[in-house]
Amino acid sequence: MRLRRFRNLDTIQQHTSVKQFNRWRQERMKRQQKKDYSFTVPSVAPDLNYLHNNRTHPSLTWVGHSTFLIQLAGLNIVTDPVWSGQMAFHKRLSQPGIPIEDVPPVDVVLISHSHYDHLSIQSLRRLGGVKQLIVPAGLGQKLRLKGFTRIHELHWWESVHIHGVKFTFVPSQHCTRRNPWDNNSSHWGGYVMEPYAASGHESMAAAPAEVGTRPVLSEYPTLYFAGDSGYFRGFEEIGRKFELDVALMPIGAYEPEWFMGPQHVTPEQALQAYLDCKAKWFVPMHYGAFKLADDTPREALDRLQSGIQELNIEAERVLVLPQGETWKLSGR
Repeated sequence: MRLRRFRNLDTIQQHTSVKQFNRWRQERMKRQQKKDYSFTVPSVAPDLNYLHNNRTHPSLTWVGHSTFLIQLAGLNIVTDPVWSGQMAFHKRLSQPGIPIEDVPPVDVVLISHSHYDHLSIQSLRRLGGVKQLIVPAGLGQKLRLKGFTRIHELHWWESVHIHGVKFTFVPSQHCTRRNPWDNNSSHWGGYVMEPYAASGHESMAAAPAEVGTRPVLSEYPTLYFAGDSGYFRGFEEIGRKFELDVALMPIGAYEPEWFMGPQHVTPEQALQAYLDCKAKWFVPMHYGAFKLADDTPREALDRLQSGIQELNIEAERVLVLPQGETWKLSGR
């Protein structure tokens, strides 16, 4: 049986040849000597008492890279589970915001695609709870072979309802591979999470109430987890189909842009994607944990701040979370 290969919305040049990879590797050896990795993404001690006892109010906690613990409609949701201490030959740059043994029982796991920095089988196994997996089309069989049985497999724009939340798998511009033979044999994308009552919740005011330094949204926020993506027209389509409160957007692994650009947005492109999808709040991710490309965590954040000014975005709409901090979306 011929293996199915998935594609992007638009034809892009995927830099996967040995010649291109060797060019990047040679450039990287010279560039890395000038890079400063002394900056570490800030972390705070997680509020474990709150996280383990909260089954009512929405919250968002950045674990690191593309891993979040999201509490929504009574569900504990984990995105792209990776607690790995090393990626290829590179050690993790900062410790996860919540140690994996301290994560509350997980109800739902969202996997955006199969790359190792977004799906760690060991991390997935170590998480407690019932762990209903929602995965891209083509990935289900691989996970069943690893022993996982609670799996919903989705194509773009397909949805599944789980205990008060509608999860919709939406497009991104990327690719997948876990070994030399399975290139693009499973899909890639992001997820929109809509609590059932979200369609009836009031729109936020221009200057919402705040608790401490974090804004208060609603008991029923709609969240968009973008996964991994290059910049593409799909962001506008997502914005037309959903009324988004918070967009979790990647800002790292973009340099060199000639090599990474088709599949990884720059910080400036991430901000434009946020404007395209018409979300109200922007939370950056996919930086600070691993040396996946030639940019550093400090460079990604500096370019993010410059992009905010260049695009005339209200600075308070961009929330740079420390690892481990819980943003209580309803203020409670």
